[in-house]
Amino acid sequence: MSTLTKAGGPNRQYWLVKTEPGSYSFDDLWKAPKRTTQWDGVRNYQARNFLRDEMKRGDLVFFYHSNCETPGIVGIAEVVKEGYPDSTAFDKRDPHFDPKSDPANPTWYMVDLRAVQRFPRVISLAELKGNPELEGMPLLQQGSRLSVQKVGAAEWNVVLALAKK
Repeated sequence: MSTLTKAGGPNRQYWLVKTEPGSYSFDDLWKAPKRTTQWDGVRNYQARNFLRDEMKRGDLVFFYHSNCETPGIVGIAEVVKEGYPDSTAFDKRDPHFDPKSDPANPTWYMVDLRAVQRFPRVISLAELKGNPELEGMPLLQQGSRLSVQKVGAAEWNVVLALAKK
């Protein structure tokens, strides 16, 4: 594992983003130009606030595949551009179009993510749930459905240790 991925630094934060691999997978991100994409289409206010106000350049992000045969964490990305208005909200042809969103006062925001590291295996949801050190992780809380979530530094390191197994 790269030293870039280990939790450290006083200002770095850690996150988890969820996506359905049929819509956009880690492989899609890995193949994107410069391994970078706009993380757009988020339409939940709490997740929007994370994107707009809290995710900072250099923060690290677990990439989680949901709604698939083996849901779990598949890799790591890095925030390379902080929150800015989500242009898909203004595009009538885009599935994420929001007729109430105003370009002069945007409702929805996005960040840019760059793929950093692909895990050699999926760290499955079942494996995460089976680890007592992760019991406080937002992903594992009953009813937690946010597509953008905070991850604590200790949780980050536990998941990295699982990825090495």
